[in-house]
Amino acid sequence: MSTRRKFSRATGPGNYRKTFVIAFEGAKTEPQYFAILKKLQSVAHVKCLKGRRTKSSPDKVLARMQKCLKKLKGTYEAWLVVDKDQWMADQLGKLSSWAKTDSRYGLALSNPKFEYWLLLHFEDGNNIASSAACSKRLKRYLTDYDKGISVNCITRKHVDKAIRCARQRDNPPCVDWPRTLGGTTVYKLVENILKHDKTATVPVG
Repeated sequence: MSTRRKFSRATGPGNYRKTFVIAFEGAKTEPQYFAILKKLQSVAHVKCLKGRRTKSSPDKVLARMQKCLKKLKGTYEAWLVVDKDQWMADQLGKLSSWAKTDSRYGLALSNPKFEYWLLLHFEDGNNIASSAACSKRLKRYLTDYDKGISVNCITRKHVDKAIRCARQRDNPPCVDWPRTLGGTTVYKLVENILKHDKTATVPVG
């Protein structure tokens, strides 16, 4: 009888099931997107800390994360997902500084906003001159995105394209966040989630 050990995916909680804790500015688009992403992989657990219109500033996003981490146990990564939009460098700098305090922490920022990351699922995202232009371009592909993102609109093929486009634009890789319009580091978070799905296996027998 062969003594070779078989492997299978880890589907239950335990050391091999990493939790990705994500704190957002927004209360709708970003959580909907990562809910779709969860359906495209089967191992990593994604915990979303949603924002509210009155509590969407960078310091509020960080505060939600810090409160959550006080209670969190097990293996995890903690990510802040924010827009450049109207926020000032000193506000975003606090998030960047926090992300550098622990190898498990990260900052995923889109310039001008998260919709730019969505746009890269469908095209290369060139020549975006403003936040309004980004939204207008995205509606070519997601006509009703402001009402919600349908699970049928985003496939793994779309996600892979967005990662490639974002990585190409992030060259050389920024050390904190994209300073010019037409950039996003959300791809780093998404890559980590999908990479965990490929590698998280446990021996059986």
